[in-house]
Amino acid sequence: MSLSNLTRSAALVLFGLCQQSAPAQNPSTTAPTTIPVRSETMVVLGSAAPVPLAESPRSVVVLPLKDKTLAAETLLDFLRQDSSIFLEQRGAGGAQSDLVLRGGSFEQTLVLLNGFRINDSQTSHHNLDLPVPLEAMDSIQVLEGAGSTLHGVDALSGVVDFLTAAPDHASLLLRVAKGSFESNEESMLAGATRGRWSGRATASRNFSTGFMADRDYRNEDASAENWLGSRLGITDLLFASSDRSFGANQFYGPYNSWERTKGWFASMRQELGSRTVAAFGYRRHTDEFILLRDNPSVYENNHKDGSWQASIRHTVPIATPSLLLFGLEADGDSIHSNNLGVHARNRGAGYIDLDLRPAKRRWNLSLGAREEIFSGGAQSAFAPQLSGSLRITDQLKLRASGGYGFRIPTYTDLYYSDPTTIGNPNLKPESGWSGDGGADWAPSAHLSLSVTGFYSRQHNAIDYVRANSTAKWQAVNLSGLHFAGVESTLTWIPAKSQTVRISWTGLHGAQSALNGLLSEYVFNYPVENIHAAWTVALGHAFAISNAVQLAQRYQQTVYPVWNAALTHDSGRIRPYLRLSNLSNTGYQEITGVAMPGRSITGGFALQLGHDTAGR
Repeated sequence: MSLSNLTRSAALVLFGLCQQSAPAQNPSTTAPTTIPVRSETMVVLGSAAPVPLAESPRSVVVLPLKDKTLAAETLLDFLRQDSSIFLEQRGAGGAQSDLVLRGGSFEQTLVLLNGFRINDSQTSHHNLDLPVPLEAMDSIQVLEGAGSTLHGVDALSGVVDFLTAAPDHASLLLRVAKGSFESNEESMLAGATRGRWSGRATASRNFSTGFMADRDYRNEDASAENWLGSRLGITDLLFASSDRSFGANQFYGPYNSWERTKGWFASMRQELGSRTVAAFGYRRHTDEFILLRDNPSVYENNHKDGSWQASIRHTVPIATPSLLLFGLEADGDSIHSNNLGVHARNRGAGYIDLDLRPAKRRWNLSLGAREEIFSGGAQSAFAPQLSGSLRITDQLKLRASGGYGFRIPTYTDLYYSDPTTIGNPNLKPESGWSGDGGADWAPSAHLSLSVTGFYSRQHNAIDYVRANSTAKWQAVNLSGLHFAGVESTLTWIPAKSQTVRISWTGLHGAQSALNGLLSEYVFNYPVENIHAAWTVALGHAFAISNAVQLAQRYQQTVYPVWNAALTHDSGRIRPYLRLSNLSNTGYQEITGVAMPGRSITGGFALQLGHDTAGR
């Protein structure tokens, strides 16, 4: 079916359903006028509507952030808890990092902010340029495996959604810290709530002179978000901005480079009754790159890209709690660059998803399909998915899923050229089928185990290859790339004051079409990745956390990294101490880019207000 027919049909169905199933004005169907506060963990990825984590048929990891931010330097510290994620970090402070999921390239994971696309159309190296500060985040959700059916282009290996949440009381929190390499951290969080309205403003800054020459950085972020309840439903308005400058020594080759990225993001989500949600977002991003910092006239790039997105979703109860979801989406992006040129493109999509959940909830089944067409009508993608789970006992759940993901090349993939790299305007979109099966076992409130086996096979995978170390990297499509692996997570609570969490992923990849060529990105994946964390509550709101990562990249030696933190998370004054890379390991997550050695950061947060009277 073509997109035009699918879109027309979906629009007619939506209109008809809206007319036939308009809810009566009663408490069971009227949209809420106050901001809801959920008491259980809900999954928003891979399902037609939010479902409790225990009922999700997909492999989803939920990483809570609330009241845990003092122990972390950046959001990356939380992402490392999921061993299926491998972060290709280029330095401290979160200046620039790539995210690899289940062996896919850093371009094959879709990054969302409250469900809105953040992936950068210029280059996926900027996908983690999140404009919202860490303090504003409530949780991170990770969908492992193809997610293009519900979430669209770029969700080939998985989806990562960074979520904020409305405050439930008025507060003001200030934080300051100093550390090794002349690093500084400063942040502010202010939240308020009055009746049907809640709002939060945040700002943060961290900077350092760097642990080596030309590895300094300065990051600044700010955001303001407002939630308002009305008879229609919840209105969510967000505006955020970021400014990051950093020394990029060895980041893109044997050069003492420098780079600065800036951006802003605005979004609006509006509930239209209890079953329909409309959303619109816009992202603007700029990238200034200087090849030789001490001689900018040799080579400099300036890129400006923008992207917009609009969507509408409508759900129809079939037999409570089963749902039928219809969605329409439109997206566009453009770029103005002295290197890449001036380009623009648009996309449109229609999708449908059926979630069957019997009343007793011993099993569930989800099946859906999406058709997406790219500007010009020359190319389109059809992405089906099927997932389900079966609860054998109250303690044991089996699940399985399979689906199709796809990604279109970035403008850098297509048009870039510098002394070491050249793009390819003839690149085809990459795609892949993936499937997984696993079990979740929780014999008691103190112990749980999750194990998943997965497999993916990609078509026209995009990588940069070269014949030898002196040739240029050339963007190409590869065939025959596939990955297979096992991931597992054990959570043990030996006492009320202690939690032990061990996550392990083993991965094997194969590529039959390199024919002796060297690969720049595809074969940087970890064959083994282990993350072990132990948290101890000492009493009086003090806590110690230890985290050890053991990683072995493809054809590289294994390396350990040990981080620890001591925090006090209550009261007016909340001191904290972070110790990073206590093992003082010399390691690289990107070949040729050294990571910092041992460092220490100390500071405190000051709670200046906490008023629940306005709720």
